Amino acid sequence: MAEVNGVDRFACQTYSWQMSADRFRGETRHMAETASRAGFAGFEPEIFMLGPGWTARRLDEDLASAPLRLAALCLVRDWRGERETDNERQEADAAIDAVAGHPGAVLNLVVMPGADRTNRRERQVNALACMREVAKRAADRGVIATFHPNSPAGSVFRTPDDYTLLLNELPAPLGFTPDVGHIAKGGMDPIALIRQASDVIRHVHIKDIDADGTWAPTGEGVLDIPAIVSTLDDVGYRGWIAFEDESLLAERDPDEAVRRTGAYIHRTWSTVTEEIR
Repeated sequence: MAEVNGVDRFACQTYSWQMSADRFRGETRHMAETASRAGFAGFEPEIFMLGPGWTARRLDEDLASAPLRLAALCLVRDWRGERETDNERQEADAAIDAVAGHPGAVLNLVVMPGADRTNRRERQVNALACMREVAKRAADRGVIATFHPNSPAGSVFRTPDDYTLLLNELPAPLGFTPDVGHIAKGGMDPIALIRQASDVIRHVHIKDIDADGTWAPTGEGVLDIPAIVSTLDDVGYRGWIAFEDESLLAERDPDEAVRRTGAYIHRTWSTVTEEIR
């Protein structure tokens, strides 16, 4: 895993725009340039947001126009069966191809939540088996694949028991992406979990949350984000830290939410501000 430090460690994830997908899907250049103006060094698009018919070449051109480095590419799939479907395999291989051209970038894997948690154990086993196969093919190309659990009601990796199982059964070479907002929403302490899982962390997501469980603008919720970043430093994590805002502000005006997140980062980490100036 490539090390990134200072200004080079912070990336912008595209979920703020995904809440207005009808307006922004396929507008990769706009999202990347907005993130760059906000002071981010890296970019993590979800494949859905790249739009139909996306290509690695077009993604590279949009990143170069910003300019931004690719921190991660986010692939969201069901992975309900014991093996990948043909379509899932094809989409994963296209994603691996795209990430392979960007040293230090990772392939961030997310299991699509269902309507509920029916057959939770079977779904957990199958998802891990499918992602293991993706990770093995990615490793053959020099790409790290890492699993990002989430917290909607239909997610099968969302509670403390689920995370215990995950960390006990995470199959090599698949890594772990802690999302501190989802971890908190699942009733856990993000800092404690980061310390527990430090050996397998390959990517990080940060978003803020209010005490009532609703998403908050970055830096306005209950999470101690500076302490979380300091803990990542303490455990030796030197990879990308991707920020995303899923608050009502981001739903109304994702560009503004990204600008405010960038401003929060610059206020909080003075060395980042100095380097940008």
